[in-house]
Amino acid sequence: MELVKKIDLIKFTKITLIVLLGSLLLTISAKVKIPFYPVPMTMQTFVVLFLGIALGPKVGLATVTLYLLEGIFGFPVFANSPEKGIGLIYFTGPTMGYLIGFLFSVFLAGYLNLKTNFFLIFIKLVMSVSVIYFFGLLWLGILIGWDKPIFQLGASPFLLAELFKIIILTIISKKIINFRKFI
Repeated sequence: MELVKKIDLIKFTKITLIVLLGSLLLTISAKVKIPFYPVPMTMQTFVVLFLGIALGPKVGLATVTLYLLEGIFGFPVFANSPEKGIGLIYFTGPTMGYLIGFLFSVFLAGYLNLKTNFFLIFIKLVMSVSVIYFFGLLWLGILIGWDKPIFQLGASPFLLAELFKIIILTIISKKIINFRKFI
């Protein structure tokens, strides 16, 4: 019984450390940005998909949840924080839909079956990143109005970069999934 408790504590500690490191990686990826209005171009979508593939759906979701909670509670983890505000005020700005989409995307990418071919992996990653844009564009339309060119503001400038990120992840996905054996 004592051994079981010790093993559970070790596993909990390991997962906690992995979630913290993943959150840090997501924070760093938010700071690598090209300024656009109203949504900046960052490396976050790449890292969200990477975390899903590497950590699986549950630990990946825990990592993104921690990241979002850090931002909501005022830590300057988001792309334009602290310059454009922190906490809940920043969270409910133009990027909120994308940030919420991260939760669904990391979960979907975590279910990636790598026994399939590269084309199916590519399609799965496209679907996973599309969820981010779905929620992002939905919230952007609600926030700034549907009479504005929502797709041109919130998706169009990013599509070529997303394609490049997804191609890279598709190519290295079978190596990334090896991180799961450490969990």
